[in-house]
Amino acid sequence: MQLPLEDVKVLDLTHALAGPFCSTMLADFGAQVIKLEPPGAGDLARGWGIPIAGGETSYFVGLHRNKRDIVVDLKRPEGKEIFFRLAERCDVVLENFRVDALKRLGLDYEAARRRNKGIIYCSISGFGQDGPYRDRAALDLILQAESGMISVTGEPGTSGTRAGVSIADLAAGMNAAYGVMLALRVKEKTGEGQYVDISMLEGQLALLGTAFCNYFANGAVPRPMGTAYPVVVPYQTFHTKTKDLAIAIAGEKLWRIFCRAIGRPELTDDPRYRTTTDRMKNRDALIPVLQEVFLSRGYEEWEKLLLENDVPVGAINDIGQVVEHPQVKARGALVAFDHPTAGRVRSVGSPVRLSGTPARMRAPAPLLGQHTHEVLREVLGMGRDEVAALEKAGIVSGAKR
Repeated sequence: MQLPLEDVKVLDLTHALAGPFCSTMLADFGAQVIKLEPPGAGDLARGWGIPIAGGETSYFVGLHRNKRDIVVDLKRPEGKEIFFRLAERCDVVLENFRVDALKRLGLDYEAARRRNKGIIYCSISGFGQDGPYRDRAALDLILQAESGMISVTGEPGTSGTRAGVSIADLAAGMNAAYGVMLALRVKEKTGEGQYVDISMLEGQLALLGTAFCNYFANGAVPRPMGTAYPVVVPYQTFHTKTKDLAIAIAGEKLWRIFCRAIGRPELTDDPRYRTTTDRMKNRDALIPVLQEVFLSRGYEEWEKLLLENDVPVGAINDIGQVVEHPQVKARGALVAFDHPTAGRVRSVGSPVRLSGTPARMRAPAPLLGQHTHEVLREVLGMGRDEVAALEKAGIVSGAKR
């Protein structure tokens, strides 16, 4: 069955994480992604992660499946012309350079639009294409800091900590994929492309939406709360005799069931804890009581007891344990594929499940320049001699195995 995006062509100039995550989301559902890298080392992320066989890294190989790769020098006039010829044949251009970097090269949206009125040109940046911070360099850590994400993450009494994954990059990538899909929908109706401006900053603000709502309601600045949640109590992790557990008690019915299940039904009649609002106000008194209860048994006993009462409970798993998790295995959430130099590689599959047209693992991450000759000949109709001349002049390069 045809994949949903099989007829969509994407010219991907992105590097690092935010942009590549977006193009992988599109590629998993059939988009024909041409990853364009600069001569030399290519995408800086090729040097990130754990070194594996064939000179590859875990980071790059795990991120770039289902793409073709070409190497083109966009600083040379001939390289720029290759960009425009590809843009004429593509639906989408993705880029995450510093603001105006491509404009200085003459490769910005307006230039691409003159060659293809229907082009959808998506730019991902740290702070957006305008405003006083537009020219600032920005990687994930900087945006987690500036957006307020770090200020609400971590243990109480601290100044906050970075989230354990590059959440600013990943959210920007997802928002870019969403923006591209919306623009493609408009193009279906009108034939017109448009410019998509995605900022990592606003992606973090969206994730922090409820924190802002709480601040607007009472003016109190949110602070780190560890695993706790500001508007639901108890909703956090606790120690047991063996390992920690997480519980989420949302609502009064579940609170009553929970109290009976842990052998403390009297807590439901305590005026300090009757409602969620009461428990929020008296969190500091309630949590030590519950912690003492949970220390009376091991995790496995508590999990069985709470599940029998349909109380949400979970283990604090590390990555190794998640790999062996029965639900992860049952869902086939982790994928494996053969890479031409790295051998057998495992990665995380697409989180989106479509019953009729599911994501497909069609190809592993490409080698640097692996498809340069193929794309120039098949997409642009160049002859072998023309491609050879461009390669000899250093305008393009193919994979060196």
